Amino acid sequence: MSTDGQSESETVAAVDLGSNSFHMIVARRHDGEVLKMDRLKETVRLASGLDARGRLDATVERRALDCLERFGQRLRQLRQGSVRVVGTNTLRQMADSHRFLAAAERALGHPVEIIAGREEARLIYLGVAHTLADDEGRRLVMDIGGGSTEFIIGERFRPILAESLEMGCVTFTQRHFSDGRLTPRAFAAAELHAGQELQPIASIYREAGWDQALGASGTILALDRIVRETGIDEAPGMTLDALRTLRQRMIEVGRLDKLELPGLAEDRVPVIAGGLAVLIGAFEALGIERLHPSDGALREGVIHDLLGRFRHEDVRGLTIENLRRRFAVDEAQAARVQAMAARLLGAVRARWGLDENDGERLDWAAELHEVGLALAHSKYHKHGEYILNWADLPGFSQPEQHELALLVRLHRRAFKPKLLNDVRQARVEPLLRLASLLRLAVLLHRARAPEPPPLERVEARERGLVLGFAAGWLDAHPLTRADLEEEAGQWARHDLELVVS
Repeated sequence: MSTDGQSESETVAAVDLGSNSFHMIVARRHDGEVLKMDRLKETVRLASGLDARGRLDATVERRALDCLERFGQRLRQLRQGSVRVVGTNTLRQMADSHRFLAAAERALGHPVEIIAGREEARLIYLGVAHTLADDEGRRLVMDIGGGSTEFIIGERFRPILAESLEMGCVTFTQRHFSDGRLTPRAFAAAELHAGQELQPIASIYREAGWDQALGASGTILALDRIVRETGIDEAPGMTLDALRTLRQRMIEVGRLDKLELPGLAEDRVPVIAGGLAVLIGAFEALGIERLHPSDGALREGVIHDLLGRFRHEDVRGLTIENLRRRFAVDEAQAARVQAMAARLLGAVRARWGLDENDGERLDWAAELHEVGLALAHSKYHKHGEYILNWADLPGFSQPEQHELALLVRLHRRAFKPKLLNDVRQARVEPLLRLASLLRLAVLLHRARAPEPPPLERVEARERGLVLGFAAGWLDAHPLTRADLEEEAGQWARHDLELVVS
């Protein structure tokens, strides 16, 4: 039981490792309502610590890890699987992210995922949508982060269009206002830059249209608060005229370090100019008339997504199903391989130290192991890896997506260890073992027969597996015997033993 008296499965936490700030929310579900129990926010400015080669400044790294140590004190009481930690644009850009992630996980006591830009956009939309009435209107949601800005058009809880663009309040301030001067020329350059970033999507979004425009997260909330408290516009929401008036007031002050405006928090001053330029650029490119602030954001979206997984409403399952249909995967064969892989996993899970998440990865890989056949039979495992590495997979973090792609790549032909060189060290051994099970499941169903082979014994060893078939069956199926003997040789290269009788 958790300390609040609720079952552990009802208490969840989300940590958002943003480019400007780190956020944490602890929440629980009660009578169908999500109640926030605790929240923390610290300004870290991770993006400002990256150099041109993607290396993280030691001082900024220490500041970030100290913050996560404090978060970790609150999170260590929660069980594994009930906390989701997501990293966004800056972690996507970081050159040595594996090292930083390992330190972050030690500090938090929970795994950290890097999510792709469109997955970030999907989660932002989910967080905003859950703060609104469940109506039929179409919404534009915009979120200005430290290193990227997300744009989503959706209806109810379903995103229709989602994009993440490389422009944020930290990066734009660094590029266009690095000398601290607030000039018409600097704002013009920054707004033009934002317009250039938006050009590829502007016409598509304008054509799709929306009934209401909403802004999420700190930069937009801060700008809305300044507009209200300075008296520029007291009506709900922000307009382009109001933002241009605010820009003129900043220009009149002349310098960031002298900027004092009602509603502008001290920790927001160093990045507010870049954020304002991005917002004005978005208003102009998309034709936004009025933008209303929303309390929902990425971390709220993570909370609702995590609770959905507990209720078996995991969007990842729908993503796999849609991908299977899109690439016309043989459903019957996928089901046969899935069933065999599940049986093998059940026999070795405890002995091999594999967990529920590993089981999900194996199940998904079994379902999609033939996805590459849609391109060509020759080297279809490589085609499958490519598809899964580069497709948009809603619900999946980048490591989850890459591991899925690797399992599909490794399910046949040479069992090459070098393919795992870019995987975090702690995941290499579990992936080798999962790949070995998938290879075996595919091999045993090579004939695509409706009935499984008469496997009477499945016994786990510390670094291997013993299979026993019905008497005489292997003699009657020499191709399967030859395949198993060859597979035993592949396993041996990884210090794994496959014994067949």
